[in-house]
Amino acid sequence: MKITDKIIEKHGLKIEEFENIKKLLKREPNLLELGIFSAMWNEHCSYKSSKIHLKKLPIKGKQVIQGPGENAGVIDVGDDDAIIFKIESHNHPSYIEPYQGAATGVGGILRDVFTMGARPIALLNSIHFGSPKHSKTKSLLNGVVSGIGGYGNCIGIPTVAGETKFNETYNENILVNAMAVGHAKKDKIFYSKAKGLNKSVVYVGSKTGRDGIHGASMASAEFDENSDEKKPTVQVGDPFTEKLLMEACLELMKDNSIISIQDMGAAGLTSSSVEMASKGNLGIEIELDKVPCREENMTPYEMMLSESQERMLIILEDGKEQEAKKIFDKWDLDFVVIGKTTKTNNLTLKYNNKIEGEIPIDALSSKAPIYNRKWIKKKPSKKQINLKDLKKIKIEDALIKILSSPNHSNKSWITNQYDQSVMCDTVQKSGSDAAIIRIHNKDKAIAVSVDSSANYCKSHPITGGKQIVSENWRNLVTVGAKPLAITNCLNFGNPENEEIMGEFAECLEGIKEACEYLDYPVVSGNVSFYNGTNNKNIHPTPVIGGVGLIKKLNKPLDHKFKNENNILLLIGKTFGHLEQSCFLKENFSIDEGMPPEINLLNEKNNGETLLKLIDKNLILSSHDISSGGLITALSEMSISSGCGAKIQKPKKLMNLLKYFFGEDQARYVVEINANNLSKVENILKDNDIYYDNIGYTQEEYLEIEGELKISTKDLFKINNEWYNSY
Repeated sequence: MKITDKIIEKHGLKIEEFENIKKLLKREPNLLELGIFSAMWNEHCSYKSSKIHLKKLPIKGKQVIQGPGENAGVIDVGDDDAIIFKIESHNHPSYIEPYQGAATGVGGILRDVFTMGARPIALLNSIHFGSPKHSKTKSLLNGVVSGIGGYGNCIGIPTVAGETKFNETYNENILVNAMAVGHAKKDKIFYSKAKGLNKSVVYVGSKTGRDGIHGASMASAEFDENSDEKKPTVQVGDPFTEKLLMEACLELMKDNSIISIQDMGAAGLTSSSVEMASKGNLGIEIELDKVPCREENMTPYEMMLSESQERMLIILEDGKEQEAKKIFDKWDLDFVVIGKTTKTNNLTLKYNNKIEGEIPIDALSSKAPIYNRKWIKKKPSKKQINLKDLKKIKIEDALIKILSSPNHSNKSWITNQYDQSVMCDTVQKSGSDAAIIRIHNKDKAIAVSVDSSANYCKSHPITGGKQIVSENWRNLVTVGAKPLAITNCLNFGNPENEEIMGEFAECLEGIKEACEYLDYPVVSGNVSFYNGTNNKNIHPTPVIGGVGLIKKLNKPLDHKFKNENNILLLIGKTFGHLEQSCFLKENFSIDEGMPPEINLLNEKNNGETLLKLIDKNLILSSHDISSGGLITALSEMSISSGCGAKIQKPKKLMNLLKYFFGEDQARYVVEINANNLSKVENILKDNDIYYDNIGYTQEEYLEIEGELKISTKDLFKINNEWYNSY
């Protein structure tokens, strides 16, 4: 077949990229080879627009065993235990077909974790939808939540934490980011680097079908009005088969049979074979006649580009094939030797004893294009909001508007669809700042959380990038966990747009600064570009997934008030920053101005000091202050516990709306026993921490002297209204 400009465009390649392919091959590719280049050179697989910026991120630390470049990141949590985790996007597929898009997003991220030898112990998600009033939002929400719950529940992995947000920027391009966390022993971690010559290349798992062909390429292009036509590019998942595959792989991993192992995820058999060979500086030869297919007359093109789920590629030590096959036979899964490693440094594809394609491995990997795209710096907004220019509003009315809004309403309708307790190691479920998962049969645990802040990132990307990392750090600290490392999912619009590329570059600069200062390295992640439709891009939405360690799990710490007559302290200084706040957005539809300043010195000092207080058992409950400010944090503590609080007005003169709704960072509300007040104050003073004694807990009512008195029952009712009626 003659390769035309139209065929090149259909494969998501530029004409100049095609010319480069011809130079690398020293000839014109055939259609199969073009498809393989399309899969490996697209944005989703090659990171061609983001690679130069990603290299700036801090990826090392004494706790890091494996950073970016593998299926998932690996950190050391002591006692020969390792935690393996990663987050990835499945945005485009979930918009086209919400149930399967979300379900296969969960399945794919689970394979990234157990392919490295870890048993998955937790799932998290960050899902973003358009305006609740948009015609598609309700069905997309229902489909995505059902898909996440359906896959995770069936395979038996608890979905323990996440976030659900709404904004009109996602009307035509929702975000579905899935994170998986697994546990392994440090001496039983498996990698994807191929080693040795003439080693058996083995296909295991489900059969290959025609679903998901060009899925990765579809995820590397903007949508248009014909997005529904791309449904065939969405994979179809089967969690029951994935469960079998997981158990079979983990059983095989108990001995020394495996040289390398790789999930067949984006770009399927193509990416898995190329990545293994590339990392090992080897060639790989595949006999496509031997690939197990579930549909008749599949072509080499379809086999190589299918993204059918629940499949893995394994390279085995010599003589281990029969014993390994017995394991997969037991689990009723395909196990077929489809090829071997070679010294050619080529990807060689045979079909009916004929070579159908032959491509140098480095042409698909190290020689893939890398773009230093032009970008422009975001100009800081000089807009400042004068409260005198706005209609007067009472604290109670403003609070009710926030608590009853889609973004702050109780989301138990969603989380109740997820099994959070399966495996019996979930110590703290979703609803607190972070979930807590016990390391099985031990008295230590990990805390996990995901966070994003698109409005801050849109307003000022550098500050937004720092804020997301800092908030994630705080969420782990509040439950008593030492933050160890993060994974990130970087959701942005079209990188060919200089403004969008600027948002990406500056957000990464902010993430870099915060991670370096907080010793919070990035060990894995994913970039999702081209999130937009008809040239309308989403707001920049980097999502941070963090993991922290609780060395000794006495009792879980959460943000529920514990008893009446306990002292409430506000740790961190309040300046009353309202620009980009939830208060202005929900009450006045204003989303202008700069986000609050991020002082990383205060973030680190305040967080580490709070951990000292928690270690000394001086804190009864703790909650970080972020979206909605102090009054929203106090309301959440009251709603979750049924216990109220009586709060004093600030001693220093400050507008009360700014004081209670300002979103200044590096702040926490903590509950302490009155008998421990002097001990706590001494530690705070010794560490130069600014704090205020703001009141005490009481029965039934959240109260601000002379300004507000509302029962916790009414707060609960208000907080549940929107989801109950949607």
